Amino acid sequence: MAVQSVQAPADVREQALPGYAVAAIREEGRWRCTRLDPDALVDLDAAITELRSLRSTGAVLGLLDVDDEFFVLLRPTPGGVSLMVSDAVAALDYDVAADVLDLLRVELPPDDDALDEPWPEGDLNILADLGLPADELEVLAGEIELYPDEQLAAIGRRCGFAEALAEVVDAR
Repeated sequence: MAVQSVQAPADVREQALPGYAVAAIREEGRWRCTRLDPDALVDLDAAITELRSLRSTGAVLGLLDVDDEFFVLLRPTPGGVSLMVSDAVAALDYDVAADVLDLLRVELPPDDDALDEPWPEGDLNILADLGLPADELEVLAGEIELYPDEQLAAIGRRCGFAEALAEVVDAR
């Protein structure tokens, strides 16, 4: 499902978080990864804008490891952006996760008991054409014993950009 981006508040740049923001770009059958601005961890619009500026004839994918708590996948499309957050409940504590849910037009359930267990939300088919079907992505996102960087590394292995991702992440 493609959605449009939203404007982030002007003070968002002062809210730096641990983690990393990386773009994975596939051109001519080869993957390369590049670091995104750290603002992408707190400003979803900044992440979307930066990913759109990475012109490529192949796939462009954003990978956000936010505060070692959850991950976000972003993929620009002609009509907007496809999004997936590994833990919808993170929207209670993190603006970037709340922005993902806003763009997806998804509201958290009002029942507090429903918020006890995390669940992935968004386009689970976001990586299907790259070798990771929706059901496998859902299972991977649900592996709560794995940290987000480990989940993103597994996604990289499955899609074929694990080495390029590791080089960028290890260089930070």
